[in-house]
Amino acid sequence: MWNDFSAYEKIMEKRMRIAGYQLLDSGMGNKLERVGPYLLMRPSPQAVWSPYLPEERWQEADAVYIRSSSGGGKWEFKRRLPEKWEIEYGGFRFAVKPTGFGHLGIFPEQRESWEWISEKVKTVTREITVLNLFAYTGGSTLAAASAGASVCHLDASKGVVDWGRENTALSGLSSSSIRWIVDDANKFIGKEIRRGKKYDAIILDPPSFGRGAKGEVWKIEDDLTKLLNTCRALLSDEPLFVLLSCHSPGFTPLVLQNLLAEMMKTIKGRLSCAEMVITEAESGSPLPCGSYARWSLK
Repeated sequence: MWNDFSAYEKIMEKRMRIAGYQLLDSGMGNKLERVGPYLLMRPSPQAVWSPYLPEERWQEADAVYIRSSSGGGKWEFKRRLPEKWEIEYGGFRFAVKPTGFGHLGIFPEQRESWEWISEKVKTVTREITVLNLFAYTGGSTLAAASAGASVCHLDASKGVVDWGRENTALSGLSSSSIRWIVDDANKFIGKEIRRGKKYDAIILDPPSFGRGAKGEVWKIEDDLTKLLNTCRALLSDEPLFVLLSCHSPGFTPLVLQNLLAEMMKTIKGRLSCAEMVITEAESGSPLPCGSYARWSLK
């Protein structure tokens, strides 16, 4: 704890002037992040190198997420934090909070994809419909909606969908055309196919493992290929793009690109893939944070 509270107030005042999110450093299996006015330390298994910043900077963290050997984890709070707070990032406003899984409600590595989504939607003058599966708290939904698309936002967790609604309101996009769905992805896709529904673009960010709204089990290694094949039936006659990303070990950019190539083999388009990264503010080094592949109409 801080013995000199006035010194702590000065540091917090300085942090408040830095809005949004910054990755300050990474190393030794962790990352040091500035999330609004607070410093957080969370696991980052791929950061096997030595930290760039001195140890005393890391010790300034307001909260640390400790992962247990059983696969769970817990937060250790060095100072009292609010239950949640707001940040600006990527042109949007997000409510963030430390969850029991170590997540905050935002994946900063997706920012470049949000910009790509927005650019793609803005390239056409016709109305665009977007299906965002495993949509979490809605960063990609905000990107598509702010560019003028009609979005179907789906996640199996009602709490997460409500969180997405909150972010939409915070970002001034409540009047956008967004359909909010709490359902299992596979079941919902089957319903949409039977209804004859079509989408011009599909966004998928599947987890490694998950459960649907009624306990349905999802395993990416078993279920992703089938899901992509059924998604293909939902695409319109002139699809605009498909974006596939994930954070699962072994699902490299080329693996995801091959899966998209198989899904879109009957339609000529442009394929690309890369690692998702966040650039460290202090050293300028990139921290890899998953993979993505993109297909877009030529």
